Amino acid sequence: MDATPLLVGDLGATNARFALMGAGGASDTAVLSCADYPDLASAMRAYQARVPDAAAVRRAALAIASPIIGDQVAMTNHAWSFSISGLRAALGLDRLEVVNDFAAVALAVSHLTDADRRQVGGGTARPGARGVLGPGSGLGMASVVPDAAGLPVVVPGEGGHATVPAGDDREAAVISHLRAIYGHVSCERVVSGMGLVNLYEGLGAVDGEPDVPTLSPPEVSALAAGGDPRAAEAVRLFIGLLGSVAGNLALTVGAVGGIYIAGGICVRLGPLFDDDLFRQRFQAKGRFHDYLAAIPTYLVTHPFPAFVGLKGLLVDA
Repeated sequence: MDATPLLVGDLGATNARFALMGAGGASDTAVLSCADYPDLASAMRAYQARVPDAAAVRRAALAIASPIIGDQVAMTNHAWSFSISGLRAALGLDRLEVVNDFAAVALAVSHLTDADRRQVGGGTARPGARGVLGPGSGLGMASVVPDAAGLPVVVPGEGGHATVPAGDDREAAVISHLRAIYGHVSCERVVSGMGLVNLYEGLGAVDGEPDVPTLSPPEVSALAAGGDPRAAEAVRLFIGLLGSVAGNLALTVGAVGGIYIAGGICVRLGPLFDDDLFRQRFQAKGRFHDYLAAIPTYLVTHPFPAFVGLKGLLVDA
């Protein structure tokens, strides 16, 4: 097997994460701000300039927060767009694989250990499909199903753009307010970084206090940790809606192998992430409560799960 390190990248709307992957795992990890570079090629060259060993790499794999259909890629929540073949030529690569970011996380699921995840609630995994979703700048989703030989087959999806469900009148009121702004209120509008802000501001509007300050997602979380009632309620709405969306994914793909929550935000919430609330909403599907109660849910704690999946994409193919 070629011992030359592989270049991997996980590209979201806010940050571009790069690393070299070798036999010992990831090294020379760097997180670059997407806003600092006019295009993806510039960001990758900046990483190569920062990490001398990266200049010699001839195989790379990238996970992108975007649907991948054909050679042309346009990121959903960022201005970067590029040709896969053009990027490969510009960087002098022999091989470049580009996949949806949550397809890469789904590829990683079978390689994660107990040290890379924390189970939330009960349930026991059974052989079969697994679902992956994760709130970050947006809301990514994918599933992984076994083929006839039991090998994992990843099915990318764009479930983050499905219509968000309301679990009670309070959520319905906030979603109605957001519908007046956006027209269509997707799951991503409330279960993501921007979603946490939308919920905080939406609660203010519903309660007759529309002039709430414009905050970042970490600021909303910090206020919640400090006891601010509106921020704390926004976090609880976020967790409840995430549970509902995760339950929908589990039902849709028959995810008896478990549901994995990645994306970073939930881990950063720390003690604000209410396991009981999440599982209550995950299982609140009427006659299918017991079906979902048997399905385990996991919070992915590995800092770069997409890198694990991308390495497998290059090495195992």
